[in-house]
Amino acid sequence: MDEEGVVPVTARRATIADVAALAGVSRGAVSKVMNGTGAISPATAARVHDAVRKLNWTPNPAAVALRRSRSRNIGLVLNRPGALEIGPTSSLLISGLESVLAPRSYGLLLYLIDQAPEDEARAYRNLADDRRVDGVVLTDSRYGDGRFALMRSLGLPAVLIGTPADDDPVPYLDNDPPRRRRRRGGAPAGAGAHPHRLHRRPRRPRPARARREMFDSAMAEAGHRPVASIAADYSPESSAEHTGRLLDGAGPRPTAIVYGSDQMAIAGISAARGRGLRVPADLSVIGFDGLPIGAWLDPPLTTVHRDAVQRGSAIARMLLALLGEQIDEEPHLSRPRLLLRGSTAGAAR
Repeated sequence: MDEEGVVPVTARRATIADVAALAGVSRGAVSKVMNGTGAISPATAARVHDAVRKLNWTPNPAAVALRRSRSRNIGLVLNRPGALEIGPTSSLLISGLESVLAPRSYGLLLYLIDQAPEDEARAYRNLADDRRVDGVVLTDSRYGDGRFALMRSLGLPAVLIGTPADDDPVPYLDNDPPRRRRRRGGAPAGAGAHPHRLHRRPRRPRPARARREMFDSAMAEAGHRPVASIAADYSPESSAEHTGRLLDGAGPRPTAIVYGSDQMAIAGISAARGRGLRVPADLSVIGFDGLPIGAWLDPPLTTVHRDAVQRGSAIARMLLALLGEQIDEEPHLSRPRLLLRGSTAGAAR
């Protein structure tokens, strides 16, 4: 022990036995103090915490997990049919998850699959049967989503990023307003309000259905109606293909397109330019996500900004609280907002 009362443990990592010896208590007392269980006097707890500080000791996560029958892992299954890749929005979401999980010694177990729904269900069953995760984060809310009932049957705690489409009691967190509360929303209605001030006939490929309904409603309230609604997946290839069909089709050429993601919008701009159109002089473009790259495009992309990192950190807090962890900060999501940039302008007359 040195003059400061610190026991140097340089050759190895300090153990619970070292903490107990320095504090003058049993290892069981140290465990009770650290876990907040049992009857321990304030004076004893203070000695234990002082010893922990001096030794810079932290409980071994594997040992804690074993005692608690916990894996200290969180599962994230991303089903990406036809494209086994993590897009920029998912990458930001994962960054947000890790910002909360890693400091609490939780790991993120990522499954990226390109499989049918029954194979996706099998992945969740394997996670539960092998006790590889303590809970899961669900993404991409769907109509007729069978994952919620599956999680309950497996006894696997789960939270959803988004709003359940079928009024399921699954815990969820969203910053897109549900359809029944659309007047309180921001982004989808804002995205709808902006192009109707600029153009008479905006068109767009399909975003999520709730956003599309809010967009249509905002347009109707302004006295306008989109003349085309195209269902496409979120890949750049699909976006470019459908944009080309819109621009090459018979009838009046659209003067504005609202896309379901920034990636789709970027691919759409490329398709438009390949046909000799200028953005925004001939065609206005709006994305959805607010990816940082959008500010560096030429022209900069008008988009609906939704903070994916914040969504990840908030949903991680929500799941950890569901697992019984002490969470000081309430999960919170900022409302989406429309970022007006150079890819939109008034329609040419």
